[in-house]
Amino acid sequence: MADLAPSKGKLAGKVAIITGGASGIGEATARLFANHGARMIVIADIQDQLGLQVAASIGAQNCIYFHCDVTKEDEVKALVESTVRDHGQLDIMFSNAGILGKSEQTVLDLDFSAFDRLFSINVRGMAACVKHAGRAMVEKRVRGSIVCTASVGASHGMKRRTDYCMSKHAVLGLVRSASLQLGMHGIRVNSVSPNGLATPMTCAALGMAVEEVEKVYEGQRCLKGVSLREGNVADAVVFLASDESSLITGHDLVVDGGFASGGNLERVKLIP
Repeated sequence: MADLAPSKGKLAGKVAIITGGASGIGEATARLFANHGARMIVIADIQDQLGLQVAASIGAQNCIYFHCDVTKEDEVKALVESTVRDHGQLDIMFSNAGILGKSEQTVLDLDFSAFDRLFSINVRGMAACVKHAGRAMVEKRVRGSIVCTASVGASHGMKRRTDYCMSKHAVLGLVRSASLQLGMHGIRVNSVSPNGLATPMTCAALGMAVEEVEKVYEGQRCLKGVSLREGNVADAVVFLASDESSLITGHDLVVDGGFASGGNLERVKLIP
């Protein structure tokens, strides 16, 4: 496959890590980073075969795969240290790894084994990525950008999926605190919050086909005539990772086609 990265672009010369980069939003973002001239994209995931395939399709000169389970801090630390050692620095961390979970838990029915697993990925893993990326950026004096994947559910209550909703609220707390603490080093920390889109993870969790998931969510957005896809979220991440957003930090960029502003969140049963 031809090299996707032009000589110039919004991310020209940048070194980036994308967790959860083997599929869905992470994969779309990796491909867009390459299109915008990133010097090296490190895809981190536990889906080894998929991750290797994505990296190979982008091209070895611009993209590599690194096995990393974000619930294990030593693996996150190794991911960041390996990236800095091999490529000189880390400019962008897209902390995207997360799960929806299979639970429809309400407060009265919380299964804490499922709760703990979800939090270990969505919250603890996210915090580990911000911690070690931030440390590397401070040490190398890089005015970097950290972007976390949150959700429209991070700003609202939900009738079900209590543990998921709580975990995404925690992501916003992490982003807001980290932006205050890392701003003195010139490091920006933001989040991107999509609403439902038909990623492989979402379809599997809901037990629905792509067309079914898209139909559920498209009917509940006030902005008509468009469909929310992984590429739309990737566009937002590129903006937050690039110098175009050089004065934006501590911000949650919602990408939902007017879903939340349209007042639909309260009524929806399927909200990732």
